Amino acid sequence: MAVIKPFKAVRPTKDKIAHVTSRSYLAYAQEELEATLRYNPFSFLHIINPGYKFSKEVSGEERYGLIRNRYLEFFEEHILTKDDTDGFYIYQIEKNNLKCCGLIALASVQDYRDNVIKKHEETMSPREQLFAKYLKNVGFNAEPVLTTYTDKIEIQDIIDFEKQKEPEYSFTTSDWIKHTLWTVTKKESVQGLMREFTPITSLYIADGHHRSASSEILASNFQKGNTQHTGKEPYNYFMCYLLPESEIRIHEFNRMVKDLNGLTKAEFLIKLDAFFRIEKKGDVLYKPKKKHHFSMYLDGAFYSLILREKAYGFTDLLSRLDTHILYKTILDPILGIKDLRSNKRIHYGCGKHNVIRMKDEIDLGKFAVGFSLFPLTMDEIKAIADAGSVMPPKSTYIEPKLRSGLTIYEF
Repeated sequence: MAVIKPFKAVRPTKDKIAHVTSRSYLAYAQEELEATLRYNPFSFLHIINPGYKFSKEVSGEERYGLIRNRYLEFFEEHILTKDDTDGFYIYQIEKNNLKCCGLIALASVQDYRDNVIKKHEETMSPREQLFAKYLKNVGFNAEPVLTTYTDKIEIQDIIDFEKQKEPEYSFTTSDWIKHTLWTVTKKESVQGLMREFTPITSLYIADGHHRSASSEILASNFQKGNTQHTGKEPYNYFMCYLLPESEIRIHEFNRMVKDLNGLTKAEFLIKLDAFFRIEKKGDVLYKPKKKHHFSMYLDGAFYSLILREKAYGFTDLLSRLDTHILYKTILDPILGIKDLRSNKRIHYGCGKHNVIRMKDEIDLGKFAVGFSLFPLTMDEIKAIADAGSVMPPKSTYIEPKLRSGLTIYEF
């Protein structure tokens, strides 16, 4: 059974909301990051980049302390304020053909431990430990974990009822995305949402696997040091954005490899022939239209690669994923890339126009070959998570992407 909990969020004041929230730090090009820090004193980026104030790169304990200081300064300057009443937060995102609306709430660390909250990606322990240390030192989390659930009309009815109110925020950011947020504090609605989530047996992490794992480590560490632990302390929960699965958008990650591992073009194509029917498409942009079909760009031309299923052989759910197929038939045995996380010869790209970018990068000589895949489905992600398995890295690029600093959870 899924536990969700209302909370008192720290939020930007209404008059400054459009200036405060930011995209994920890693989503900014260096020039854009520097311009935002220089010209927008309200940006949440000033909190997570505290060294900018002193024109100094900071790290470790020094950085954590300065982040905490900048955070407190945002309160003193009335940029941030904390709600007086526990509540949920309905958050709607509108961008081109994407419109999604979900619930910001607290999820239970115990549900994560008990596999009620399920993952489909492998996490890296050093990164988990580092972020857990960060959370402990700064005392807040500013970006919810994107979590999805099977559509449920009873939940949607409560959300639709609450959306009839005047929103707390409604603003459009410079990337042309409209953001709207409603607060839910009415007792009947709060209790109704908690009640309707209780029968749900599985929530699925869509984006935020490391944040979830780090929150579990943080809770375990706090529990060990608390002889009066009850399980109700704030550290036993982490912030989630709960979205019905029909509103999740899944895109593919493309793969680009710097060289052919010592093979000539002809030798490489002959090796591919063992597992794929190969058709040269020329310079016309080609994207795969179905599972087990791949697009390859090599030496100025696109190729269609169709898996020879009898030559490959399916054994389990993982073996049917196109990202795994590409790894087992090409990346590892032919191109010699065994570790997809650390090998410097492989790079990943995502987004609507990434096939064009992939072609451009290869034409410039930065890479030798690129592969485009058909996007995975939510059913595939759920099946892998239900089986307790994990996908290869960079299997999915999932939208929506959430902003930092819209709602903040203190523990």
